[in-house]
Amino acid sequence: TCPSGEIKMQSTPILVLNQNTKRETGRKAQIGNIQAAKTIADVIRTCLGPRAMLKMLMDPMGGIVMTNDGNAILREIQVQHPAAKSMLEISRAQDEEVGDGTTSVIILAGEMLSVAEQFLEQQMHPTVIICAYRQALDDIITYAKETVSVEVDVTDRNEMLKIIKSTIGTKMIRKWSDLACDVALTAVQTVSTETGGRKEIDIKRYIRIEKVPGGTIEDSEVLKGIMINKDVTHPRMRRKISNPRILLLDCNLEYKKGESQTNVEISGETDFNRLLQLEEEYIEKMCSEIIAVKPDLVITEKGVSDLAQHHLSKNNITAIRRVRKTDNNRIARACGATIVNRTDELREEDVGTGCGLFDVRKIGDEYFTFLVECTNPKACTILLRGASKDVLNEMDRNLQDAMQVVRNVIINPRLVPGGGALEMALAQKLNEKAKTVAGIQQWPYKAVGKALEVIPRTLIQNCGSNTIRVLTQLRAKHATAGNTSWGVDGDKGVIADMTELGVWDPLSVKEQTFKSAIETAILLLRIDDIISGSKKGKEEGGGGVNPNAVE
Repeated sequence: TCPSGEIKMQSTPILVLNQNTKRETGRKAQIGNIQAAKTIADVIRTCLGPRAMLKMLMDPMGGIVMTNDGNAILREIQVQHPAAKSMLEISRAQDEEVGDGTTSVIILAGEMLSVAEQFLEQQMHPTVIICAYRQALDDIITYAKETVSVEVDVTDRNEMLKIIKSTIGTKMIRKWSDLACDVALTAVQTVSTETGGRKEIDIKRYIRIEKVPGGTIEDSEVLKGIMINKDVTHPRMRRKISNPRILLLDCNLEYKKGESQTNVEISGETDFNRLLQLEEEYIEKMCSEIIAVKPDLVITEKGVSDLAQHHLSKNNITAIRRVRKTDNNRIARACGATIVNRTDELREEDVGTGCGLFDVRKIGDEYFTFLVECTNPKACTILLRGASKDVLNEMDRNLQDAMQVVRNVIINPRLVPGGGALEMALAQKLNEKAKTVAGIQQWPYKAVGKALEVIPRTLIQNCGSNTIRVLTQLRAKHATAGNTSWGVDGDKGVIADMTELGVWDPLSVKEQTFKSAIETAILLLRIDDIISGSKKGKEEGGGGVNPNAVE
């Protein structure tokens, strides 16, 4: 078979693959994949460390995203090359799994492929390289876990704040790091629950970040309760209630209309009045059932009709309507109420009494409802204030990362030194161990160690220091035993002891980074054939994937 996919038979070529199909095989495909991965890694290389640059991205809608979060950048980039797409996937997986380390995972994966390039050129078989990579990964994980990592006391607030600080240190929010650390830690500790010896921390569902432009960043806080962007339905209702009895509903407080079109035939003229009267009676019945449990505040996910508003306000009950389901769930967790689907099933224990203050305040042009001072809230709202929407969005992303890190540490309380110290210690370890690896595999095995040095190297580059000099110093430091915690001070670009600087990373984040990076490298090295063809019926070049194009 010749590479173009034609089978030569008695001089008449038989076409197997479609005419417009592009096919790359063997070495060419592998080198193409490596180039693509390197290009993606170069895009985010400057986003690593405390001296990170921001990227400004325009999305198709014309909005602007300004960020140095690896995942947020790659989410907005449109790529064509299939290998580049799988690079984007790992950063997304990293973000969903552990929330931090999205930039370093891409840089590492790019470097892992880059060091494999020379072996491919020396005609080494990909499976040999893969085998060495696998072995290196196993050694990295065991060594990181058993020798470099230290246990941390989750209940010690100062220790926890230090960890979050090193996460936030590389983000835009670092200027307000004390505030941000405090916010992230308080919020996560609020929502963490333990059931049957298993810790459960659901950040997505029970922590809501409300971004309100205006004010200063220092005004941001974690509320001991919930805030929703709603006002009371009737102007005569109370706007401030202390220790309210809260009732949460999931039903309409208005007359139920038929699903489809309903025709009613009326014979007598009094019948029409009777129909209206029935509607009113139905609403009155619902309201009287609500009034019977004596709530001060009724919150419903659906609408509240004018008549129901009148009845409720007459009985001094405040109503809020059309609240999001997610918000309603949060309120239920914060004040201990149960969401009720039908008013005739209301019981005394469905009423939530855990909230200390209900208050409607005006921030900017909008009214916000605060349910605060809850006794033991298991859900909370983080109120973010800031100059503009872009700043708030970036703060939101940074806080998400910080909260994920807190969650990781609470679930797996082991830490490793940051600032490239762990990577350097592992590189040193792999270099030593490579001597014991048999045969040809020791070269790719050693190369993994070399690839790990990309993290400290990039940190040095990003603060404009002399790369070769600082890296050599760091190597020398790690060559002597017991210096595993020495890394790069990302601000000054000199080597420093991370235990003194207080830069720590959760072990779970690092483990995930190494696993994702090396496994992606293995995956892309396995590919030896890329076939891409345009679909029928599309114009030439319209539908095909151009395997060489990386934006």
